Amino acid sequence: MSRNAEVASLLEEFADLLEAKDIEYKPRAYRRAAENIRGHPAAVEHLAADGEDAVKEIEGVGDAIAAKVVEYFETGGIEELDDLRNELPVDMAALTSVEGVGPKTVGTLYDALGITTLDELGAAAENGEIQEISGFGEKTEENIREGIEFAREAHERELLGEARPYGDRVRDFLSGVDAAAEVELAGSIRRWRPTIGDVDVLVGSDDADAVVSAFADWEAADMVIEAGESKASLRVDDFRIDLRVVAENEFGAALQYFTGSKDHNVTLRNRAIDRDLKMNEYGIFDVSEVENSDSGQRVGERVGGTTEDEMYDALDLDWIPPELREDRGEIAAAADGALPDLLEIGDVCGDLHTHTEWSDGGNTIREMAEGAAALGHDYLAITDHATGPGMVGGVGLSDADLREQIEAIRAVDDEVEVDLFAGVEANVGADGSVSVADDVLDALDVVVAAPHAGLDGDGTDRLVTAVEHPEVDVLGHPTGRMLNQRDGLDVDIERLAGAAADAGVALEVNSDPRRLDLQGSLVKPAVEAGASIAIDTDAHQPGTLEYVRYGVHTARRGWAEADDVVNARGADGVREFLGL
Repeated sequence: MSRNAEVASLLEEFADLLEAKDIEYKPRAYRRAAENIRGHPAAVEHLAADGEDAVKEIEGVGDAIAAKVVEYFETGGIEELDDLRNELPVDMAALTSVEGVGPKTVGTLYDALGITTLDELGAAAENGEIQEISGFGEKTEENIREGIEFAREAHERELLGEARPYGDRVRDFLSGVDAAAEVELAGSIRRWRPTIGDVDVLVGSDDADAVVSAFADWEAADMVIEAGESKASLRVDDFRIDLRVVAENEFGAALQYFTGSKDHNVTLRNRAIDRDLKMNEYGIFDVSEVENSDSGQRVGERVGGTTEDEMYDALDLDWIPPELREDRGEIAAAADGALPDLLEIGDVCGDLHTHTEWSDGGNTIREMAEGAAALGHDYLAITDHATGPGMVGGVGLSDADLREQIEAIRAVDDEVEVDLFAGVEANVGADGSVSVADDVLDALDVVVAAPHAGLDGDGTDRLVTAVEHPEVDVLGHPTGRMLNQRDGLDVDIERLAGAAADAGVALEVNSDPRRLDLQGSLVKPAVEAGASIAIDTDAHQPGTLEYVRYGVHTARRGWAEADDVVNARGADGVREFLGL
């Protein structure tokens, strides 16, 4: 696995610190470079090994940034970044997780009050100190105070999209250890929850010492937190990775147990008790002839536990996919043989929401099309931002720009492997209006309407009005939530989905790991109300088209099947949906 995300995060931190010091221009350059490195198909560590010129092949990476990337891989650090950290010793990620607090605000708060942590920010807000700073005031202080609790909770959990690559990386490493017979991720990361605590990995082995030793010696680790006989924990960058080694013949039981969720497992254990069975991390046991089933963990006759299938089969249940294990009816469905035939990543045939350099993307129309073809897509919609409230400042397209872009998309469409659709991401106003003229919308193939401002309170009326617009095809990131930053709009999902179904509009599962919106718990009632789902990446460069996997697993958490998803259809099926 490449280290692109790791380097991108460092450059984003660089940008935040520069912005906090009120340095102009450079932060935008660092953020663009970070975004392009994150989505670049080649591993940045391999480019760095070939020197600065190789790193500069990445769009938006100039001499200065390329030199810093090479320095990082040669020395393990970036001297200028360390200097900035020393000049501004703040917990930037935690402080900026408070809605309305950006890097510049962090810099101002540090200069005025010496605030470096979330706790210090909370204390200052409670004591009325923030409103005394020039340019802040009582309302700003109140907003910060109200956002502290959410930020504290958010800061304790990592985004799935940031943690999952580390999980994949450690799983791949341990799979290469001779003593490891079985390796799988566990916990919330295996259930593809949108945020997670630590990265949990489970190994089945009859030589735990060898596995723990190899894990503790992993070259990617920054620090060994602890290492015991069958457990160990490492720190890799900002992530804690916890290893547990179990006996090979108990791997299935342990995997089921440590995947969770707690509520799912409690309901399973109660079902086991009703059948005179004892279920735990060591297996499932028939205790019908045992006088005291609490006398030990492995009492009774063992009837399963080598595989997860055995654990569920012993309870007369079909195996339940990890994404469904939240005690939301999946156990009853498994008992009735009524589990959904969940959507698979290979079912997705294209993407209906992407961006190019025409607005705030990093690549050309052709490069995005080639990226989609390389991923195996049959079609791609180019949906750059239109102008409108809350849209990216200064880079949204006017109606005239959109007409010009349609022609540019048509020209590229004749020369690439994938079918291209000309579209737009229009803003949904506070009244539900769409920020592009109707005649321009009519000329486009795909209209994604999405809210970008005023993202609090009940948004149901606003969003229903938007989906009822005759030219809208997809309601993009419907609640506008940003994970670990803001909750987004409240919606009556049954009413919204019903309106979308009546209007023939798809509700989007935005696959950007910062969004995952609609969330899984809203997908299920949306589908039950008859709405179609579109799984889109909102990609701003070819590499982030691969975010589709996060959208697929989010939709699976909402019990979505391929028939529920618009872009699980081929190009002709999507044309029919779009009325083309």
